[in-house]
Amino acid sequence: MRESTDVRDQLGAVLTDGAQLVRAVGSGRRRGAEPPPFRRVEVRYVDLKAGRHLQITEYDDRQAFVRNIPAGSGVEEPVDTLLAAPYGSWHVETTSETLRLRYTKKGKALLHRSQETREQDTGHDRVKERLLDPAAPFLAVLGISDRHGRVKPSRQSKYRQVEEFCKILAPAVDEAVAAGRIATGRPLRVVDLGCGNAYLTLAAYHLLTERGHDVRMTGVDHSPKARLHNAALVAELGWSEHFSFVGAGIAEAEVTAAPDVVLALHACDTATDDALARAVGWQAPLVLAAPCCHHDLNRQLKEADPPSPYAVMTRYGIVRERFADVLTDALRASVLRQVGYRVEVMQFVDSAHTPRNLLLRAVRTGAPADAAAREEYDALTAAWHVTPRLATLVLP
Repeated sequence: MRESTDVRDQLGAVLTDGAQLVRAVGSGRRRGAEPPPFRRVEVRYVDLKAGRHLQITEYDDRQAFVRNIPAGSGVEEPVDTLLAAPYGSWHVETTSETLRLRYTKKGKALLHRSQETREQDTGHDRVKERLLDPAAPFLAVLGISDRHGRVKPSRQSKYRQVEEFCKILAPAVDEAVAAGRIATGRPLRVVDLGCGNAYLTLAAYHLLTERGHDVRMTGVDHSPKARLHNAALVAELGWSEHFSFVGAGIAEAEVTAAPDVVLALHACDTATDDALARAVGWQAPLVLAAPCCHHDLNRQLKEADPPSPYAVMTRYGIVRERFADVLTDALRASVLRQVGYRVEVMQFVDSAHTPRNLLLRAVRTGAPADAAAREEYDALTAAWHVTPRLATLVLP
């Protein structure tokens, strides 16, 4: 398509300009295309001992892969390769403008340019930047940071869990907005189901607001004490106008409008299924859920006769428990696919910070899975004699 080629040529000229490029980020998947080789790619220029280099950092679900290419004509080929990959959107910053590229459902490339001035930083040994500044007031109010703006040693794991979750949330929201799945021109509606002490609730609000979104945040938790506590926290921060807390169970909670984004961090056992079912019922464009314990299928596996020759998978309690974890989340992903979501299952934080480090990221496409996916699901549940809670809530 000539139009797309013209847009890529414009971006290519910007990415190969070692004097102007500040940063470029490619993410998401273009509609109707195979997934790109990496979940996300970042491009910038750095000054090394050997001179200026184009630094390409590509991220999968576990780690980052870095390449440094000497600036000059040698960067054109790798830049062309990056722009040809089926990333769904590009966000590019230069010293004088910002460029945003997204693709429509029909594959049309839309490039928006706006004038913005910023400085280029080509330092190589930079201090590691935190997505959530430890000195942010909300972290002090939550008791995660001390009065000097430093994360308390005893709260490091909680800080990392929330920050790593937000690292996935931020680009996922950007991608959904760029793809037209989340409407613009009105507030971004976010619901955190099973919000507990509101660590993620406040962090998500802070992050998305800092990124320019007009956020309306709702936290849902069955504990009246948590609701009152959280309401006091946001009042202290001056955020009450954009927050509401609902004291109810996940399955019963009522919200004023269907959310754009549904979050659930460590909702216990089938509460995660309730959260996913509410998201499906709301037809939420974006869902991020990190499950907690998985007792339901573990109980079913304990009572059922395993298929031959896999009896060893349920013979030992600890093995059965871990197998139930994997089976539960695999079936959750399968169910979500069948009701119109594209699903990714990933590790969102190192197990040193929490053993419950798996994340389901679901994007509503509206296209149900094909018959083969349902047949695969039916065969798996029949073989193991299990009935996932989520299936009973959302499948016909």
